[in-house]
Amino acid sequence: MSPRLPRHTLAAATLLLLVANGTAVRAQPPGPHPADVPVGAAERREVVDTLAAKLRARYPYPERGEAIAAAMQAHLVRGDFERAATAEAFARALDADLHATGDDRHFRVEFDPGFDTAQEDADHKPTREEIARDRDDMRRRAWGVARVQRLPGNVGYLDLRGFGPAQFTGPAYDQALGLLSGTDALVVDLRSNGGGEPLAVSYFVSHFFAEGDDRHLNDIADRREGTREYWTMPVVGPRYLGPVTVLTSARTASGAEECAYDLQTQKRATLVGEVTAGAANPGGPAALGHGLVAFIPDARAINAVTHRDWEKVGVQPDVKVPAADALKTAYLALLDKRLAEVKEPDEREELQDVRRRVVAGEIDLPAWRAPKPR
Repeated sequence: MSPRLPRHTLAAATLLLLVANGTAVRAQPPGPHPADVPVGAAERREVVDTLAAKLRARYPYPERGEAIAAAMQAHLVRGDFERAATAEAFARALDADLHATGDDRHFRVEFDPGFDTAQEDADHKPTREEIARDRDDMRRRAWGVARVQRLPGNVGYLDLRGFGPAQFTGPAYDQALGLLSGTDALVVDLRSNGGGEPLAVSYFVSHFFAEGDDRHLNDIADRREGTREYWTMPVVGPRYLGPVTVLTSARTASGAEECAYDLQTQKRATLVGEVTAGAANPGGPAALGHGLVAFIPDARAINAVTHRDWEKVGVQPDVKVPAADALKTAYLALLDKRLAEVKEPDEREELQDVRRRVVAGEIDLPAWRAPKPR
């Protein structure tokens, strides 16, 4: 099934919103930092009132949205934002307050006077220039594919750092999995993946099911647009049907969490690492006035198997280990699985030698370090 492209992603072409370090961040072409401007009491009130109105109209849980909006307005009356005398300072203050009050991993407020308010329109279609800008941004990020490697013992390794618009990233997924199609097992590393487009997640996940094995993966229920279903779909590249392990960390967020959860609940992969960030509610940008822009969740994810999401609780790994140890743990487990299956003496001897060298630290594995907090 191929759902209509949601406005949360490609329609907001200049605001490809990923999640890292537990908060939404902007992936955009580099440019000059906007000049800060002063804000007074009247401007602060206008911004907070606009934010409150949009929370009430958009947040996927109406009662909770009302409570968050009322709390933000109460904080304004109490004088909590009086020291924020510039737009940058006010954006930081609102951002911190919204996270503390709302406790939603996707909330964010930024100062961006160049924001195009057309991006807010649910029916906005990206211009040719916006599409070209998105494509160039993804190109410079190698389409999210950070590393493709065949490890000793014929184990594949794919480090994926984001799910950009599917029409850009899909061919990269096809090519990466084509290079790894001859491996006996595969490790997909999502430890540094902040998420991205739901359709790209579906396309990537589709590579791990046989042709004709259609799976309902996830739904997104939107207050304004209804519910969209996401299924596996036809792919151009090869299907990878061998054992798959997915690595997670506390920095694995949003669409990357969905990818891990989809594969786990469909019993197609084993998850190794840490509990993920717990950022499940997708949304879109909202202009607040005076150069401030918020990212407001306005939908909720519903897994097709569990009928739940991972907001605040994260996705639970099958094997819980520190993220820095996840690759070695997964690698050894896959080697052990292969050793239990192989009967040919020479191949067994080779696999046993690889396992010994992994344990002894004689094989250089791709290193991982937690990103620095923003």
